[in-house]
Amino acid sequence: MEPTFQMVNDTAVLEFRLLGFSGNPQYQILLFIVFLVIYILTILGNVIIISVVTLEPRLHLPMYKFLKNLSFLEVCYTSTIVPKMLANLLAERKSISFSGCMAQLFYFITLGATECYLLAAMAYDRYLAVCEPLHYIVTMTAESYTRMAVGSWITGVFTGFLPCLMVSRLHFCSCNLIDHFFCDISPLLKLSCSDTTVTEAVIFILSLLVLSSCFLLILVSYLLIILSILKIPSTSGKRMTFSTCSSHLMVVTIYYGTMISMYVRPSYRLSSELSKAVSVLYTVVTPLLNPVIYGLRNKGFKEALEKIVIRHHRLRAL
Repeated sequence: MEPTFQMVNDTAVLEFRLLGFSGNPQYQILLFIVFLVIYILTILGNVIIISVVTLEPRLHLPMYKFLKNLSFLEVCYTSTIVPKMLANLLAERKSISFSGCMAQLFYFITLGATECYLLAAMAYDRYLAVCEPLHYIVTMTAESYTRMAVGSWITGVFTGFLPCLMVSRLHFCSCNLIDHFFCDISPLLKLSCSDTTVTEAVIFILSLLVLSSCFLLILVSYLLIILSILKIPSTSGKRMTFSTCSSHLMVVTIYYGTMISMYVRPSYRLSSELSKAVSVLYTVVTPLLNPVIYGLRNKGFKEALEKIVIRHHRLRAL
């Protein structure tokens, strides 16, 4: 069900046309194939993570439960953008209704903000595991994990509501061409014939608060983790301890690098082509990197996956 936002009565635009990528039909088909393959791999990889964490009892730890949340979020996140993008790559009329556009924007912002909160919660979990190992079991209980995970999702919903409400109340007059492949904030603000000063300021401040606060928590957590690792006498001990955090750190670096470059700016002035390229990174590529990074680099997860595969083959052999 699409969320409903209050809209002004004189909004003349009932649908938007998404210009998307190159107009050359050959490029459209090539992009369709590439993005379809990435999308299928993304869904498959994240579903595997969700399944393995659910089926393997020894992975029922906060770190892996957060990972399961993150994988579910990535499935929802990429599914908000990619299916419509794939359909428009093959369609002659690349359109999306006004309400559909606002719904896509809402889910996109909500899931993006939720990912920020989840990554911050995962950093805090790694801080407790490395820096406070004796208190970890007492502090990071099932109840604590549930509060942090549910809190991330609920806060994400509230974060997404205000920008969508403000954008939906803008006037779009008769111009309905969005120079993008989905309903993002920047092209919608450029398209509006209203004064967007207040809307831009509010979205900039909100983006700054969400991204900077979560990033600061992650940064402090990893600074404390690094200081703790440096105190470990053996090189093998340092390497083993850091390996428990390296996957999460890689995901954080890629995600925050692209998001900060796009949204923590006082104005929306990136060229449309550069904006599309960066957007492809965090809407199409990054969700695929989550299962690749965690699956290939996490020893506990790989061992659990092998165990499940062996068990499955044995059951089929019986």
